[in-house]
Amino acid sequence: MLIPGHRSFPSLPSVPDEVLDSFREAQVAIVSDNMNRLHGTRSLRPFHGSARLIGTAVTVKTRPGDNLMIHKAYAALRPGDVLVVDGGGDLNQALVGEIMMRRAQAIGVAGFVIDGAIRDVAAFVESGFPCFARGVTHRGPYKSGPGEINVPVSIDGLVVMPGDLVLGDEDGVVTFDRTVAADLLPLVAAQQAREAEALKAAREGRSSSYMGLAADKGQPT
Repeated sequence: MLIPGHRSFPSLPSVPDEVLDSFREAQVAIVSDNMNRLHGTRSLRPFHGSARLIGTAVTVKTRPGDNLMIHKAYAALRPGDVLVVDGGGDLNQALVGEIMMRRAQAIGVAGFVIDGAIRDVAAFVESGFPCFARGVTHRGPYKSGPGEINVPVSIDGLVVMPGDLVLGDEDGVVTFDRTVAADLLPLVAAQQAREAEALKAAREGRSSSYMGLAADKGQPT
């Protein structure tokens, strides 16, 4: 069905392993710097500890407090996917919890990004399953719909497209189209090298001219 509010599309091809591997150790903050600091989450935080998140976006847009379409989206999930849910930032009902997390683990899903609430936080911490969300509530969801699968979504002000590369660490989440990876990677690598040298100089008590300049625009942090 293609009526807005009821659409469901197949998942896009997975981001190639070689692209994922090239960004697997990249810091979210540095990737963000090199995308003009406009393309990342602001209020979502990790609820799982320090495990990094990287994978291919499978998106869901749902009515706040309702997870019917999240359940239906499991049919579209593959190993290495990241379930990205636009729940409107609502914190009244939890959209996912331990049962949905365990199902995702069994599939091989890389993690969750939830613009809404979760519950069963202790299970996420114990498992280390990457989950970024806006907040927590014990109150469970409704299951009435409507919603959409694999459509553009807004996550904490960040537009995420189905098939985007999703990267998350303790600082938050960034996403980008895989087609920019080849141009983005050398900028990220260059900034990481500059920052590593600046940190080495600081540890050794040496001065450094580094001012946290992003490679694309030269704007200091």
